[in-house]
Amino acid sequence: MGRRPHVLIIPLPAQGHVAPLMKLAHRISDHGIKVTFVNSDFIHAKLLAALPHEAEARSGIGLASIPDGLDPGDDRKNMLKLTESISRVMPGHLKDLIEKVNHSNDDEQITCVIADITLERWPMEVAEKMGIEGVPFCPMGAGIWALALHIPKLIEAGIVNSTDGSPLNDELICVSKGIPVLSSNSLPWQWPIDLKIQESVFRLYLTSIQIMDSSKWLLCNCVYELDSSACDLIPNLLPIGPLLASSDPGHYAANFWPEDSTCIGWLDKQPAGSVIYVAFGSFTILTQHQFNELALGIELVGRPFLWVVRSDFTDESAAEYPDGFIERVADHGKIVSWAPQEEVLAHPSVASMCMHVQGLVCDLSVQKSWQLLHKICVVRVN
Repeated sequence: MGRRPHVLIIPLPAQGHVAPLMKLAHRISDHGIKVTFVNSDFIHAKLLAALPHEAEARSGIGLASIPDGLDPGDDRKNMLKLTESISRVMPGHLKDLIEKVNHSNDDEQITCVIADITLERWPMEVAEKMGIEGVPFCPMGAGIWALALHIPKLIEAGIVNSTDGSPLNDELICVSKGIPVLSSNSLPWQWPIDLKIQESVFRLYLTSIQIMDSSKWLLCNCVYELDSSACDLIPNLLPIGPLLASSDPGHYAANFWPEDSTCIGWLDKQPAGSVIYVAFGSFTILTQHQFNELALGIELVGRPFLWVVRSDFTDESAAEYPDGFIERVADHGKIVSWAPQEEVLAHPSVASMCMHVQGLVCDLSVQKSWQLLHKICVVRVN
């Protein structure tokens, strides 16, 4: 028996990063290549708890885990603490895991590491030191990485500062003719409620430039025909999207929470293009006050809505809805703890231009929060 190619895949430990890389893992495995998918111990446990019975055995993908350096009770939504711990602890454990796998079977040696670009350089450095091909993966579309490559020009032009990317002037930014113009006050790394986080995220974008410049290949979850203007700006880019869920029973979606599929039956009963889908990803945490304002904003829009409210969506032990809210929206609202997102977004009752809010942090005033939501929803649905 000859040697079998073996790919190790490691995502950033967050839902929006694990899911697309797991879909890529299935695509690779479908071609007869062995795949080992490496999560942090904490995320590994969440995935196993949410998996359908015997799903791991059916998938053909090996699941492994390494420590992230935090204690079980630590706050993993503290981005600064988590990323610092990951970069300090995980490289050594990843090296040990690769050595263990390679020593256990000469015919299935790991020859390639595919790593989330948002983990920064350390996975590529571990792979390089071990003589293994390292390939970065971009879970988001090409536009955001084309913008990252544009950062040195923004700094040189005095549009943003070089420390944390804060705007120095209110200007419109044009990366290329085919990419929508951006305001310097709405760049993706801006995090005005916590400048330390903003500085950390901005450094990640700067590091991504180095990774893109030094990589032989850059895998991206995008479609060239839909995003050619951005793709053409990124050297060595390989568009491999869209990475979508498969109906193959051997594939699983790698969700951290069990999906509530009752929302699909509810969507089936709604008029076409009528439903507003509200989802804030897996990291966003609201105060109870912000949660109340969001709930009242959704109610005031007065349209059918599907709202994903995670069990840890607020900084309280459990979110409390405004008095009478549940009763007032019972005839046109559906609330679930987690949704089969791709199925929801593809459903005909969900507005084709409906906004899916991923990772948005609400720092608006009480008065403006519901007004903004109303404008977003009305504009997007109409």
